[in-house]
Amino acid sequence: MTDVVLSVSPRNLRTNPENPRLIFHEEELQELQASIAEQGILVPLTVYQKRGSTSTYTILDGERRWRCALSLDLPRVPIVVQPQPTKLQNIMMMFAIHKQRRPWDPLPTAYKLRDLEAEFERTQGRRPTEEQLAQLASMSRGEVRRLKILLGLPHAEQEMLMRELNKPRSVQRISADNMLEATRGAAALRKRDIISAGEETRLRRELISKFRDGVIQNTTDPRMLARIGRAVDRGELSKANARKVAVRLIESRSYSIRDAVASSVEQVDFEHGTEQLAQRLVNRLEEHLKRRYEVGASLAEPLARIQDLIKRILPR
Repeated sequence: MTDVVLSVSPRNLRTNPENPRLIFHEEELQELQASIAEQGILVPLTVYQKRGSTSTYTILDGERRWRCALSLDLPRVPIVVQPQPTKLQNIMMMFAIHKQRRPWDPLPTAYKLRDLEAEFERTQGRRPTEEQLAQLASMSRGEVRRLKILLGLPHAEQEMLMRELNKPRSVQRISADNMLEATRGAAALRKRDIISAGEETRLRRELISKFRDGVIQNTTDPRMLARIGRAVDRGELSKANARKVAVRLIESRSYSIRDAVASSVEQVDFEHGTEQLAQRLVNRLEEHLKRRYEVGASLAEPLARIQDLIKRILPR
């Protein structure tokens, strides 16, 4: 049965309730629709027929082609019929079939991953391990962890991301990666008790707003917050200074992560480099005195400049 290609009306097909793809961007459909209008549907849709049904098929693979067929008012589409899967098999097949296709939007994928985990627990009587869940979804464990972070976001933030993902890609101002990086960055400071749990929530939301408003333009900038946290761990930066820049990130809309780094970790790193250079100069000048060399004009001028700078840096 699976090798036979049938021709049916697209109106006899229905969407798959287990399809993780919930968002279909119009610009992408138009590109595919133009190709189908010119060449037709070259790859048959894969479907299954529910037991007891004689004319209706559920799509396993090919919903985008089906949507284009409806828009073009095609009278027939080619299909290949597969046996009806169980719900668990259905979800697994949807993940596997689309593994090599255009990436799904991450939040809808996270929702279906949650369904997959729940269905496995319902049928097997236990929750899958992270490794098992990754295998079931044809994903890496890192991808599973990434999606679970999205599922851990408050409902309001998930809704905001879903609204953004439904916009044309060209006008989207917040991505799932922005959300993930903001979440990890805020957590890096909370983990070290630099900010409280409530402040972690406020910081995450503020970082997301800064992404939306263009104050933060590089998706990976929130990773610098972990750099601040590590500097506190090493004793190179006081927790008070780290907290000061974290609070300013929350309270000042124009204050960026790079500003925070410049006034905390970057300053510490710069001072450490200056300290090393100063120590080398001290050692050199002590050796100069030990040898009782006279100070020539070419040396006197930069030493006088150094003396002036030291007075400005260390005023009495």
